Amino acid sequence: MTQDLNSDGLSVAAWIARFLEARGIDRIFGLQGGHIQPIWDFAAQRGIRIVDVRHECAAVHMAHAHAELTGGLGVAMVTAGPGVTNTVTAIANASLARMPVLVIGGCTSRPQANMGPLQDIPHVDIIKPVARLSRTARVAEQVIRELDEAVARAMGDGGEPGPVYVEIPTDVLRQHVPEHLVLDDWMTPKAPRVLPPDPGAVAEAAQALWSAKRPVIVAGRGANGAKDALNRLLDASGALYLDTQEARGLVSGDHPSFVGAMRGQVMQEADLVITVGRRLDYQLGYGSPAVFPHARFVRISDTASELIDNRRGTPELLATPALALDAIAEAGAALGAPALDRTWADGTRAKHVSRAQGGNRETPQTGKDGKIHPMAIFDALKAVAEPDYIAVADGGDFLSFARVGLEARTYLDAGAFGCLGVGVPYANAASLAFPDRQVICVTGDGAYGLNAMEIDTAVRQGAKPVIIVSNNAAWNIERFDQSDNYGGRVVGTLLRHSDYAGMATALGLHGERVEDPADLKDAIARALANAPAVVDVITSQDAVSSDAKKGLGFVPDYQPLTVWDDAERKRRGLA
Repeated sequence: MTQDLNSDGLSVAAWIARFLEARGIDRIFGLQGGHIQPIWDFAAQRGIRIVDVRHECAAVHMAHAHAELTGGLGVAMVTAGPGVTNTVTAIANASLARMPVLVIGGCTSRPQANMGPLQDIPHVDIIKPVARLSRTARVAEQVIRELDEAVARAMGDGGEPGPVYVEIPTDVLRQHVPEHLVLDDWMTPKAPRVLPPDPGAVAEAAQALWSAKRPVIVAGRGANGAKDALNRLLDASGALYLDTQEARGLVSGDHPSFVGAMRGQVMQEADLVITVGRRLDYQLGYGSPAVFPHARFVRISDTASELIDNRRGTPELLATPALALDAIAEAGAALGAPALDRTWADGTRAKHVSRAQGGNRETPQTGKDGKIHPMAIFDALKAVAEPDYIAVADGGDFLSFARVGLEARTYLDAGAFGCLGVGVPYANAASLAFPDRQVICVTGDGAYGLNAMEIDTAVRQGAKPVIIVSNNAAWNIERFDQSDNYGGRVVGTLLRHSDYAGMATALGLHGERVEDPADLKDAIARALANAPAVVDVITSQDAVSSDAKKGLGFVPDYQPLTVWDDAERKRRGLA
């Protein structure tokens, strides 16, 4: 065997490393294997940081979080066979989140294909349903062209943005490609597309907003580049604003339009709903007339798929959101004063403020069993966390508490896919991307267990997140469903108050267990001072979340929540 298989600076593997460097990629999240070793080595030689993890799923979760927080491309690299199949859940999560992630996979050499080689499986066919593109690049001189196309697809060219998968046979990685066969335009970074809004649609949208009495704007991930324009339009129109986790932080909770705690009422009462880069998915009742009985819709997005799902807009603006929102504000200014029902808007805002300050909490410190109430965690966080900290929330039942309790300006969570296990990988990626900011992950104990070993990655990579585990020894939303709806037969939903702080200490982190709510603030402060850290909080199973009460775990027939399902049944004339 040749002593140095990576001596050719013009091999395909070398070209891939050069391509990633040219595209501004300074880190790759991955787990090493022989099928991808040629790329791995050349990337390291070029100074691209290799962030090696304990499980391939975590690598893609980290690439996802990196892309979301930085606004760029996230890159993960995994070896063949189980290396690739372990990423499927994380790729699907990135797909629903519409995150630009490039996953580079390994595959067997062409001479061994279809002969029963090590770790050979049809990766491309497995990944295809959950990726924007899934390809095997077999022609050496075309690999960089294929990567250029893959990155373009990931960024949204040809459809909505999202994850892409490209694999290269190991023998192809070692092939020599002369410089004149790799075109400069394949290597060169591309500027984001800019889509100006149609003037006629802008005028129609402005007229709709300025004539509405109870307008509401709902932003999604597609609005993340339009923060200033969104706030200008809210100021000009007086429309109310519904926060969703996709766009947390775009509008301050102090803004007079912000009414996130009044979502159900606002959706029932609105006469105009403007979506900005947001699908009408289950979190918004699919836009159904049962959930929005009085609303006309206006849809704005730079991606057509965010205009045409479930309810159509009148009008629909396929445009860069910031340009569309500023154009609507400008057109509205020429129409005079908005017709907004100020009594409705002010009254709804007042109710939101009351509820957000604690009006919807049952027991802020302990549950009926005397164990810590999950909301006490967020009370303690408010006292010790810096204003610009990055929050990551993970869990099923616990996520319902986090959506209300966390007040961070930068926020990531399990998303529309409900992908438990993202907490630690997201927090690691956030800490590595922003080492000067506090990163705090709050997670249920069930979700934590899925990627708990990634706290070892935090230690090895120098990441400094604080992981706060709500340890109620249960998959609690499912336990509650079983207890209430299945004759009290609780099966397979109980865990243990396992010693997560002890595990953290054993792996080199700061670890503390908290059983008294009075100790929370000081324990979290010590964790922040000694990060990376795990704070293991013994919480109450009796503290039932709003999602559990509303039936999210029950899975009603037509809508995700029972109250919406009841309204949907009534609309359909069902008992």
